[in-house]
Amino acid sequence: MTTRRRAVTATALGCGAALLAGAACTGAAAAGDPDGEGDLAGKSAQQISDDALHQLVTAKSLRLRTETTADPTKLDITLDKAGNCAGAISKGALGRVEIIKRGNQVWMKPDAAFWKSQLPGEEGARAAAKYRNTFLHGTADHDAFLKNLATACDLSAFQESAAGPGEPPPSGEPTPTAKLTKGHPTTHEGTPVLPVVKHTDGVTETLYVAIKGTHYPLKLTAEADDQKGTVLLSNYGTPVPTTTPPPGDTVDISALEDLFQGTHTA
Repeated sequence: MTTRRRAVTATALGCGAALLAGAACTGAAAAGDPDGEGDLAGKSAQQISDDALHQLVTAKSLRLRTETTADPTKLDITLDKAGNCAGAISKGALGRVEIIKRGNQVWMKPDAAFWKSQLPGEEGARAAAKYRNTFLHGTADHDAFLKNLATACDLSAFQESAAGPGEPPPSGEPTPTAKLTKGHPTTHEGTPVLPVVKHTDGVTETLYVAIKGTHYPLKLTAEADDQKGTVLLSNYGTPVPTTTPPPGDTVDISALEDLFQGTHTA
């Protein structure tokens, strides 16, 4: 399945940012000015893609949102090069977890659906009530669950996946990849953007680049058959919030481990 389904899922979970290295025309809705490409008008689709890739891989922080029709997982996190992050990870009906990471310290606050999906019967309901509005706290160095959760906070890894084999050459010459094409100017969340599109093995990948100001990549999509994955990028350079939960609102992550162990030994 299929390779095309996997490509869509990978894009939405972050690895699909690699399409920046060779990403783009699908009839995107035209903006009010169909020729309003700004200073991108004189650049090729490949040059636009290379410039957008450079802006992404050199960003110190940004907001990342992902979703895909092939998997219920959704991310909405602000993260930086130091490994700090704040946001939420959702698994649809399996629950949602708020996450805060500062250095190796990690706080997670599951919702009721998470507890009920992880613990059987009344155990899940009791845990949801007991730990309502409570953060579980530990370190990514010593807790495997938090370490796995914290991988979503790795901006450097996301940027490396976007860069692929390497950044565009500093000379500004286009990277030798498959031919890309420019679409018509449109808008994304109120911002004028120019789509750059690539078709490969039944998968259509589209990169939306900001027309005004710094040419940041703001949206990535991958479509194949009836599946679609989307990555939204914004808030470039905005610091990750530094507020962490007060001790009175936290419990040690061992509470989660004890609950799971108790369930397995019952």
